[in-house]
Amino acid sequence: MAGFSSIIGHEQIKEHLQNAISMDKVSHAYIFNGPAQSGKMMLAKSFAMALQCQQKGTEGCMACHSCRQALSDNHPDIIYLQHEKPNTISVDDIRRQINSDIAVMPYASTYKIYIIDEAEKMNQQAQNALLKTIEEPPAYAVILLLTANSDVFLPTILSRCITLNVKAVADEKIRSFLMKEYQIPDYKADICTAFAQGNVGKAIQLAGSEDFNEIKNSALQLLKRIKEIELYEMMEAIKQISNYKLEINDYFDIMTIWYRDVLLYKATSDANHLIFRDEVYNIKKQASKSSYEGIENIIKALDKAKQRLNANVNFELVMELLLLTMKEN
Repeated sequence: MAGFSSIIGHEQIKEHLQNAISMDKVSHAYIFNGPAQSGKMMLAKSFAMALQCQQKGTEGCMACHSCRQALSDNHPDIIYLQHEKPNTISVDDIRRQINSDIAVMPYASTYKIYIIDEAEKMNQQAQNALLKTIEEPPAYAVILLLTANSDVFLPTILSRCITLNVKAVADEKIRSFLMKEYQIPDYKADICTAFAQGNVGKAIQLAGSEDFNEIKNSALQLLKRIKEIELYEMMEAIKQISNYKLEINDYFDIMTIWYRDVLLYKATSDANHLIFRDEVYNIKKQASKSSYEGIENIIKALDKAKQRLNANVNFELVMELLLLTMKEN
C-alpha cells in the first residue's frame, strides 16, 4: 500500500480528502461506498496515513516513523475493526473495539482513526451503538466506514457521515496500468479490463490469476464448438462447467463478451476493437453463421441464466436450457 499518488482513478475523492486535510476541515466520519475491490481500502489507508504523517502534508511521505507504521498496518492510532463472525459485525465488536477505546487519547498522533471494513455487516444494534459515538466523538477521532451497500445504514448514521461513492475507473486507465505494472500483453490487458468493469482491484486479480485463464480457456473451447456439439455431449459439457460453480459469473461474462465480439464483427467486419482479437478466425466463422437476432437471443439467455442461478434454480437445468439456446441460435 502506498499513498494517494499510487491509486488509479478516483480523482474527485482524492481531491476531496486532500482538500479536507489542507483546509483543516476533516470530518469525524466518512462512508466509502462502492463494490468489492473497487479501491475503498486503498483510499481509506492513504487518507489515514496522510492524516498521521509527521510531515503534515496532504500525502503520506512514506519515510517518517508514522508512515512506516501505517504502511506495515502496525500504527497504534490506526485501528482496524475485527469481527469473529464472518457475516456479522456485532454490538459487542463495536462496543469493545471502538466505544470503549475511543476515549483513550492517541498514542503518538494528531488523530485516532478507526477503519471498519465491510461495514454493511453491522447489525442494527451495532449501528445504534456506533451512532452514539458518531454523534459525540472526541475531536481527534475519525471513523471510516467501508461498505458495498450504504443503503443498509440507519438514516441517522448516513446524515452524520460524509459519503464518498467509489465509482468505476475508465477502461483505458486500467488497461495502461496493467500493461505497465504487470507487463502483460495488450490482448490480455483488454480481457482483464473488460471483465473488471471499472474495478481496478478485480483487474489486478484477473491479471495474475491462473484460475481465470483456466476458466477462460474452458469457456472458449466450448463456445468454438457449440454449434457442432451433440445432445448426448451436452451433459458432459455441463458436468465440466459445474467445476466452475463458484466462478460461474466469470464464466458467463466470458461467454457474453465472446458473443458481443461476434455481434460487433458481424456489424463492422473490423477486428481491431474485439476483446478476443486472438480468436478472430473463430469469431469471424461464428459471425458468418449467426443472425443478429440469434446472437442477441444468446446474450439475453446468458443474462437470464445469471438471474435464475441467483434465484437458486437447479444448476444443471439452467445450464441445459442455456446451452440449447446457444446451439439453436
